[in-house]
Amino acid sequence: MSTGTPLTRLTERLKQPFHRDGRPTRLHPSAVWAEASSAVGLALAPAWRTVRKAWLTYAWPVLSVVSVLGWSVLAATILLWWAGSAYGWQEAKAAAVAAFVMFLIAVGFILGRSTYGVVLDLARTRVAVGDSAVGSIAVTNTSNRPLLPASVELPVGGVTAVFHLPRMKPQQVHEDLFTIPTARRAVIVVGPVRSVRADPLHLLRRQVLWTEPEDLFVHPRTVPLAGSAAGFIRDLEGMPTTELSSADVSFHALRDYVPGDDRRHIHWKTTARTNKLMVRQFEETRRAHLAIALSINTEEYASEDEFEMAISAAASIGRQAIREQRELDVLTQKGPLRCETGRNMLDDMTRIVGTPMRRTAVDLARTLADTVPNASVVFFVVGSNVTATQLRSSAASVPPGVRSLAVRVEAGAASSRANIADLTVLTVGDLADLGIVLRKAAA
Repeated sequence: MSTGTPLTRLTERLKQPFHRDGRPTRLHPSAVWAEASSAVGLALAPAWRTVRKAWLTYAWPVLSVVSVLGWSVLAATILLWWAGSAYGWQEAKAAAVAAFVMFLIAVGFILGRSTYGVVLDLARTRVAVGDSAVGSIAVTNTSNRPLLPASVELPVGGVTAVFHLPRMKPQQVHEDLFTIPTARRAVIVVGPVRSVRADPLHLLRRQVLWTEPEDLFVHPRTVPLAGSAAGFIRDLEGMPTTELSSADVSFHALRDYVPGDDRRHIHWKTTARTNKLMVRQFEETRRAHLAIALSINTEEYASEDEFEMAISAAASIGRQAIREQRELDVLTQKGPLRCETGRNMLDDMTRIVGTPMRRTAVDLARTLADTVPNASVVFFVVGSNVTATQLRSSAASVPPGVRSLAVRVEAGAASSRANIADLTVLTVGDLADLGIVLRKAAA
């Protein structure tokens, strides 16, 4: 054994006790126990891996087919036989024999080999709330002999759908259609498809997996936003900045020609009048860059429906911004969302889980100002429990020159517009009214 093993180190430390204040002392029991445990674990590791592999390969596939009821019947069989032998109860022995025979009969129901070709087909893996999610299961008998009737199970989220297969001839195909309800935003795991063989009493249950699980994204419901409802700074009419540029669309002034300037920007009329080369100088315009701060602190919402409406409002604004090819950033208290495409954004919106937390919408606004310093339009999407004082504090975090709006969702409230200093507050009582209040704010 090499000198670096725990057992060698333990032996050396036992032979050479350490000294403290010039007096020899004994090795601390905790150190001895730690070294000994490490040495034993290292020595038994190969044997443990061998036993574990044998268990998973041979024992577990056999034992896993016995259901809870099956184990109960086996335990009752042993208990009844022992009681009959110990106390001379012939009835107990007869019951034990009957239970054991019943168990043996159940074995016959799960024996045999099934050869299926199973195809799980989801028509769409991404749907919106309320849309139909339709799929199909096609099972083919790929063997050269007929197969007895069986059952096929399809887990869908927390429930399991059961499909019954008839007696199938060789190469026969049996297809079943199914519909998945999409009443709530969620990521639903569909599959894997598994064939099941079981006895009538379900003492034994043997299942075989035939497909891989698939994710079904139920995206939040969104509404179309027409025209300038989603963007408040047009690309060609952007807000000017203090930075000057030699090429843009917003003319600023004329200046003397400097070697290296583009000759296309020479102003020839002024050059002829002053007898000096003069070039145009422009103000840099800011391309529309939207930033959305979506609060996922459930304490700021009056109900779960209100929280879902906030997610739908943020998704609607973000989707319209992507359609208009604007730069977009979406941020929550748990970090940024992917916004490369509309699909990525909606996928991340679907994965959002609201939780009570200490970080409020005000903290999120400060994080947004640091994370997206070049934003030109900022949306704060919050719940009805957010106060005017908190909204004012959120707006104070926005740099000057950036237009800020707060979309405050309140289920059942009348849609309205108000101003708190430079912050435009839009109250949305129904998702269908989002486009209307945004157009009023853009007017």
